[in-house]
Amino acid sequence: MFNIADRLEKKALLWAINGVASLSILFFGYDQGMMAGVNNSPDYVGLMKFGYFDPEGNVTVTDSTRQGGIVAIYYFGTLLGCLFGGIIGDKLGRIKSIGVGCVWAIVGASLQCSAQNVAWMSCARLINGIGTGTLNCIVPVWSAETAEFKSRGQFIALEFTLNIFGVVIAYWLAYGLSFVDRGFSALRWRLPIAFQIILLFALLTIIWIFPESPRWLVRNGQSEDALYILGRLRGNETSEARDEFRDILNIIELEKETSRRNSYVRMFFGIGSGKLHLGRRVQLVVWLQILQEWIGIAGVTVYAPTIFSQAGFSTNKSAWLSGLNNIFYMFATLINVFTIDRIGRRWTLYWGAAGQGIAMFLAGGFSRLQALHPENSSYGAAAASFIFVFTSIFGATWLTVPWLYPTEVFPLEVRARGNAYGVFGWSIGNGWLTLLCPVMFNSIGEKTLYIFAALNVITIPIVWALYPETNQRTLEEMDLLFAADKPWVWEAEKEFAKLKAAGADAGHGKTMGCLVVEDAGSGKANA
Repeated sequence: MFNIADRLEKKALLWAINGVASLSILFFGYDQGMMAGVNNSPDYVGLMKFGYFDPEGNVTVTDSTRQGGIVAIYYFGTLLGCLFGGIIGDKLGRIKSIGVGCVWAIVGASLQCSAQNVAWMSCARLINGIGTGTLNCIVPVWSAETAEFKSRGQFIALEFTLNIFGVVIAYWLAYGLSFVDRGFSALRWRLPIAFQIILLFALLTIIWIFPESPRWLVRNGQSEDALYILGRLRGNETSEARDEFRDILNIIELEKETSRRNSYVRMFFGIGSGKLHLGRRVQLVVWLQILQEWIGIAGVTVYAPTIFSQAGFSTNKSAWLSGLNNIFYMFATLINVFTIDRIGRRWTLYWGAAGQGIAMFLAGGFSRLQALHPENSSYGAAAASFIFVFTSIFGATWLTVPWLYPTEVFPLEVRARGNAYGVFGWSIGNGWLTLLCPVMFNSIGEKTLYIFAALNVITIPIVWALYPETNQRTLEEMDLLFAADKPWVWEAEKEFAKLKAAGADAGHGKTMGCLVVEDAGSGKANA
């Protein structure tokens, strides 16, 4: 069977792999941004019975819980999908699991675009979410496992530029369709939902000619194929592929002792993981994703028109500003492509949280001033400007790191399941916030932005104390980084330096043997 690894090698092959991975991330972004336009369609609002519209097509929501529930059930689907994807990703491999995720998402999208009532739409979004959760669990892992450790962050950051490009496509497609039949046509919401099927079908068609993760191949006894793919990825003329292959072999031998203890429940509580501290890693990736959503981006992405309306803009101008904001958001993600592997994950999160917190406080303040002084439109313009600043900073910082971190910190034996916990956290954070956002905006208005601002500030000491730096470290070195018995970053770095000084890299099995697990009979949790 034809495989693109037979034709391409090194950088060309890496770019091809990340190009097809970006197609999945593009779909993910499109799917997220799509509902902002769908929720403003009079035909959709009437069909789902959560509001009414006037003769001009302006929508008034009367049941924000129903509106938010239809959006949020998708995230329950992604939660189920990530757990499902983590299991099949480790059993079937990365490529087959991507194919399975595509099929689920296509079925869900087909049912969504033909929905006739709330129950139909909710079930369809649940199925679509399962497919999306599976893809979000597997695709970043596949990308990270094929990338060089020096450029892992750069490639995933570039993929998320495409993610926001998907949001842009979704928003402007919905905006353009709002002028068809004065916005009253069912096409306004059914076509944007159906459009995602094109992206999914393209991914499902092309994924089979791409190479499997060499790390998964080694773990499943296909060492010859793994070494061949590593040679194509790193270049056969150097020793880099062979060195990396030996590192993978060594770490797999050490991790075999934990394989029977790698259920989701045992991972979550760190039962029997000993010096690997899997429970700690799970908690870190889950909470990083929850924080990513609660610093405000979920609210801005889906409810941007509401935010701009509360800043004093008309319905049409709010929609136009929301689309323009997404374009700024997309271009801002390119900053991360050039910085994430230079300044590291921690400093990326630091400056992002500081800038976002300031922007949200000011956006809330100027929105309040606009409400108090409606005759002065400059306050509304200032509020809108700081929403632009917020999304741009987020795109350059917090967008990528919470998705990159879970693909880096887990042992190979459980990497897909570990990344599933990252998607699990994202699903909880996004679903919870999407459900609450319409209620919060209706109840406390622009004060919602103050909550987002405060949460940005809170993340800084959390990252400083608990999240070790993974930049410029190989995937096989992560077990050393989390070997310390205490959760603090300074303890992790001290233990890492000690083990490295003792020659405890992935190629020195004896020293690393101390990291594997406590005695099989202990059964104690060690997070």
